[in-house]
Amino acid sequence: MISVEEARARLEAAGQSHLLRFWPELSPGERRRFLGELAQFDPAQLRGHCRAAAEAARREPSAHDRLDRRLEPVPPEFIGGVGRSDPDTLKAWEDEGFLQISRSRVAVLLLAGGQGTRLGVSYPKGMYRVGLPSGRTLYQIQAERIRKLERLASEKHGSKCTIPWYIMTSEFTLEPTENFFKENNYFNLARSNVIMFEQRMIPAVSFDGKVILENKGKIAMAPDGNGGLYQALLDNKILEDMEKKGVQYLHVYCVDNILVKMADPVFIGFCVKKGADCGAKVVQKAHPAEPVGVVCRVGGVYQVVEYSELSPETAEKRHPDGTLVYSAGNICNHFFTLDFLRAVSETCESKLKQHVALKKVPCVDEEGNWVKPEKPNGIKMEKFVFDVFQFSRDFVAFEVRREEEFSPLKNADTATKDTPATARRALLSQHYRWALAAGASFVDGQDRKLPPMPRLADTEDPPATCEVSPLVSYFGEGLEAILKGKELKSPLVLEEKVAEELGAQ
Repeated sequence: MISVEEARARLEAAGQSHLLRFWPELSPGERRRFLGELAQFDPAQLRGHCRAAAEAARREPSAHDRLDRRLEPVPPEFIGGVGRSDPDTLKAWEDEGFLQISRSRVAVLLLAGGQGTRLGVSYPKGMYRVGLPSGRTLYQIQAERIRKLERLASEKHGSKCTIPWYIMTSEFTLEPTENFFKENNYFNLARSNVIMFEQRMIPAVSFDGKVILENKGKIAMAPDGNGGLYQALLDNKILEDMEKKGVQYLHVYCVDNILVKMADPVFIGFCVKKGADCGAKVVQKAHPAEPVGVVCRVGGVYQVVEYSELSPETAEKRHPDGTLVYSAGNICNHFFTLDFLRAVSETCESKLKQHVALKKVPCVDEEGNWVKPEKPNGIKMEKFVFDVFQFSRDFVAFEVRREEEFSPLKNADTATKDTPATARRALLSQHYRWALAAGASFVDGQDRKLPPMPRLADTEDPPATCEVSPLVSYFGEGLEAILKGKELKSPLVLEEKVAEELGAQ
């Protein structure tokens, strides 16, 4: 613990003396906690962080034409995909992936440090229920997909295996996530294979370079972005744990994608067969102006270029067949070898770019009144997980179908996209397609036959409600033996017990 005199001297050296302006009003307990927080900051580093944040927020973005001249799409020979490859090739990749999983060489790493602010909840996004008939949360869906995949790999190769689940949280999400998993008995996963760790927090800064006070005795802090992963791996000795468990390959993803294929054997097998050290799943952009980053090369180096960095002319470029030249939309779904993760964490983390995010940061004003701003008042500096692509020697991309693998949950239902309603529809539409493909048909409450799956807009629900437990099917496999020739009533929740009963009929 430092004294208030020492704290004052440090803050003065950092140009942040204002942080103690409400010191006389704090209780003894509040003073102790605040001094403990202030003791963590090195004056020179704090001064540099605040100066860099303010300068970055003022800086004009780079001219489009300078970036456009250096831009190239990912060469076709480095892209695989569900729609680009023949069935035999896809099967070979899947077999390789299952082999690696069966040997317990594959782990999944979940990025879950962000708050559900845009979603309008005060708890971690993984605990959210989108309104499925079963009431499943995102965490439960993901945990059960891991369990099913472990079973499938073990059955294929006759050996018990595990898929460790590493979950990166933040100061905001660690405790509630730990408690939620304990309350749910870790969704029947082995406790030793669910490893939670915390990323660093950094101060939010005003536009004039001053650290923002969340209240009179607490600094407004924010996670350092999903690119804080690499420092967090070192801080928490996660790389050593992976090595001890025999992990060689990592699937890294964000918590909010309800359709994510945990440790997808096809993707893992593709990357391993290609000898990749780093890989990214992508989806075709829906249209040139879609606000998603594009996986491409800039000056011969792989990276994700944000949609705002592309000129309209470049975004709209097309091949002779009419497809977009820059179509590889980034969905934050990545493959890394353990060796690559170790190398970037130990030697490249400091080279990662700091990105500016302008945020509405709740704070106290100069009079000490708590304020919830209506427009951005602060700067949060973030690193992005995909900014390590530039260090890859053997990078690959794998294109998947959006309707099968990407439906993020970001906004409340008052928004028009990426909401609980769109996530729920995406999952239930997928499961309805699975059931029809397995040879089932559906009737409504009046026993009227429902139509096959039409082409639906994001705002339309499928003709029947069918939810398939991840413990019954990981990605549509095995359903034919249960559902072929069956006439099913909507709504149907296909849990393991229901599947057993249907299979026995």
